Amino acid sequence: MQDAISRAITKLLRPLIRMLLRNGIPFGTFAELARWLYVDLAIKEFAIEGRKPSDSRASIITGLSRKEVHRLRNLDFDQGRDTGSRYNRAARVISAWVRRDRFHDKSGRPLELPIEHGQVTFTDLVKHFSGDVPTRAILDELVRVGAVELTEHGRVKLLTRAYVPQADVHEKLEILGTDVGDLIRTIDRNLTADPQGPLYQRKVAYDNLPFEAVVKFKKMAAEKNQQLLEEFDRFLSGCDRDLNPEMDGEGRWRAGVGIYYFDNDLGEAQKLNKERNSS
Repeated sequence: MQDAISRAITKLLRPLIRMLLRNGIPFGTFAELARWLYVDLAIKEFAIEGRKPSDSRASIITGLSRKEVHRLRNLDFDQGRDTGSRYNRAARVISAWVRRDRFHDKSGRPLELPIEHGQVTFTDLVKHFSGDVPTRAILDELVRVGAVELTEHGRVKLLTRAYVPQADVHEKLEILGTDVGDLIRTIDRNLTADPQGPLYQRKVAYDNLPFEAVVKFKKMAAEKNQQLLEEFDRFLSGCDRDLNPEMDGEGRWRAGVGIYYFDNDLGEAQKLNKERNSS
């Protein structure tokens, strides 16, 4: 089991550490974050039922000294938590713009919306799908990430069918953490005997494809995945209490589906391996 976990961690961390090195994050910073997370999870999720979490308990299961546990408990790396809320509100505005007929022209394409004055406005869109956030705040956010632009006639034009920050590396990294975290939580649950059963986790991949086929598949995947996500969005948006306060039901859950595309040049990798072995 330990060997299998070690191999899995190596595969998981390799792209992460490549990203850290590319962004100038030294090992010491990564190690401090890892130590803090060990302690944070030990305290919050692995305490003995009926007992108050303690430094001693955390020290035992993490292998860190009680002094180190106490030091780390006083740190907080979970800062800047407004990114998720900002992401959700902006994403809801775009998805409604894409799927709601009210905001479409006769051809079914998203309208260029006046900000305030008119039968259908950007303010209407924001009011119904982003809660109590001011129109200007949402507009500035969507302009900032390259999702919309203001035309010479003062209308708001949609440039993308999804909220994906184009230039903000910091926000992309925040989204990366959320998306990869969701995937790992799904895998972790599927590795355990959860009484609710496993979660859906599938992929399709082949490893001897010509470049031309990859180009075609990348385009096909983008089109079909977008259609599927918009179908899921229509269902979930109809059930979300932020958008439908009258929705009945118990509890408060977060649920969704993440889709990602991947490819890599195995021929180039083989070439590099041969060069390393011959040197």
